Amino acid sequence: MQRSRLRIAKQVRQMLDAAQRLIADKGDEFTTQELVTEAGVALQTFYRYFASKDELLLAVIGDAMVVACEHWVANAAQLPDPLARLRYYVLSTLERLDGDSRNAAMSRFVVSTRWRLHRQFPEDLAEAEKPFVDLVRGEVGAAIEAGLLNPPDPDWDSWFLAELMRAVYHFYAFAAHSEGELDDVKDRLWRFCLAALGGRPETVREKGVAP
Repeated sequence: MQRSRLRIAKQVRQMLDAAQRLIADKGDEFTTQELVTEAGVALQTFYRYFASKDELLLAVIGDAMVVACEHWVANAAQLPDPLARLRYYVLSTLERLDGDSRNAAMSRFVVSTRWRLHRQFPEDLAEAEKPFVDLVRGEVGAAIEAGLLNPPDPDWDSWFLAELMRAVYHFYAFAAHSEGELDDVKDRLWRFCLAALGGRPETVREKGVAP
């Protein structure tokens, strides 16, 4: 049984990794046959785990979200308080837009594919994106406990925050921007989020967190 689970995990991992390589090269404009060839698996193996290519793309988005959240949590572990970590998570969503070509390709893929998948799998897509909302909600709650934030509705406000970040991310994934523009956008985005969550710049400065 253990060997079977390991084989399943390996085959799924092969297909997810192959999909990411193809996305970096051509976005989502690849065929299922190209995918299985790249992954080194049989076509019947693909259909054993995914009913369609769109189901695979949904899994790619979910996998990328988990990996990104794990990366952000590890990087934020050294930050001194929940508000500093929340600020890091908010701004890190836009850092990928200034990353290497692979990150840029994944960003454009997510933006161009997400709404089509949302029409087909709204609940599954929400579940795939939930790790980031949970990440934000956790730090919002911790910041409330520390007296740094006072949002009217922590659950809803965390969700709205994640949706706002997604909208900004989606816009700049394709929009041309001048040098330094994203830095200005990140500063304005954080100030807006801080105000929306009931944080005050003067309180933040007293606590030693960059506003």
